Amino acid sequence: MRHSTGLLRIYTGLLLASLLAGGCVTQEERPQPKLAPIQPQAEIPQSQLLDVGVRLFDPGIPADVLTDSEQQIKKGIFPDLRRAESRYLAMNLRNTLETSGQWAAVRVIPDMAQFVDVIVTARIVESNGKYLKLDVSAVDATGRKWIDNKRYEAVADIASYHDAPTARPRDPFQNLYVHIADDLLAARQKMSVAQLENVHRMADMRFAADLAPDPYHAYLSADRQGRYTVTRLPAQDDPLYTRIDGIRQRDFALIDTVNDYYSGFSDTIGESYAAWRRDSYDDINEYEKLKAQSTTRTALGAAAILAAIFVPSQCSGGDYNCERIESAVRGVAGAGGMMGILSGLKKRSDAKLKADGIRELATSFQAEVAPQVIEVEGRTLRLTGTAEDQYEEWRRLLHTLYKEETGGVTAPATAGPAATSATGAQPKN
Repeated sequence: MRHSTGLLRIYTGLLLASLLAGGCVTQEERPQPKLAPIQPQAEIPQSQLLDVGVRLFDPGIPADVLTDSEQQIKKGIFPDLRRAESRYLAMNLRNTLETSGQWAAVRVIPDMAQFVDVIVTARIVESNGKYLKLDVSAVDATGRKWIDNKRYEAVADIASYHDAPTARPRDPFQNLYVHIADDLLAARQKMSVAQLENVHRMADMRFAADLAPDPYHAYLSADRQGRYTVTRLPAQDDPLYTRIDGIRQRDFALIDTVNDYYSGFSDTIGESYAAWRRDSYDDINEYEKLKAQSTTRTALGAAAILAAIFVPSQCSGGDYNCERIESAVRGVAGAGGMMGILSGLKKRSDAKLKADGIRELATSFQAEVAPQVIEVEGRTLRLTGTAEDQYEEWRRLLHTLYKEETGGVTAPATAGPAATSATGAQPKN
């Protein structure tokens, strides 16, 4: 009985070694339900429709990743790709918000575009063909927070990678954008009609105060939390405010141009980016499988060797047959364990090659920015650099236009009644 018990223990080590050849069992991923943003049940009054600006996402590139290729592989963050994604992902969110029918104009905007009814920002935490994680915030023109740095994360919908070529493409992380859109809607629905109307009014007033600090800066106040209130409103017939409103419409036109650029950029890279995502998805799955197999095989191999070495002998002295069988089983278990460790190391090497492949795919993905030519007041302006640089140049031109059209007026504008509440007199729009 003692002999069979000892041999059973050694056979257990051998069984562990034999398991190494079987690899790991992976869970099959199933297609996800295709969610859509909530649609309005009735027509939304124009005065309650808010504009939404989706800022280019923060690419989330740590400093040690920018120039260290090893860190890029380790963390799966490739700067060129992330910078392209900051535009592409922002446009996906913008498109989702627009299709919801819950908002007025929805645009992707550069950082300098500050005076929008609602501004959405996001930081990319993780992005590849399989996983997407975003930290999202949203704030309106009064400084009220709608979403406060909330983490959204999702696994890619495998169905998006298997759709027929003729099918309408669906982003593999579309459901994540839908969740963000529905959260924005939920925040808006908590606000009163007066609050919604005040948001739009505040965006206009903050634009005026930025363009003409004197006199309109005195019309606003802000507390320590960054919440804005209107202390006074322009008169309905204020000629200075009317001129500024005209400039604001031109600002919207330029933001539309920038948004169109981002849209065109997304269309241009869409096919190659989708191909990268599909390859990345397969490579990440293979990488995770190899990594798991490496860990499992190495651990089980070590366990088999330990079983072969440290299980005490169960043979009684002088039992030659028992000792011969026990020695043979120990040798097989030890050899199997060593093969398991070597197999694990091989899988680890294969996993590193897959990581290198992911990096090569990412670094081959690049984005370019084309110059924009616009006409303003009969003059032609060529905006160069990134879209963000172009808009910054445009903002400088806006201040020049204001000075030209108003003669640099610094005298007080025609004031209307004091605003004693969020529902005070409305300026001319």
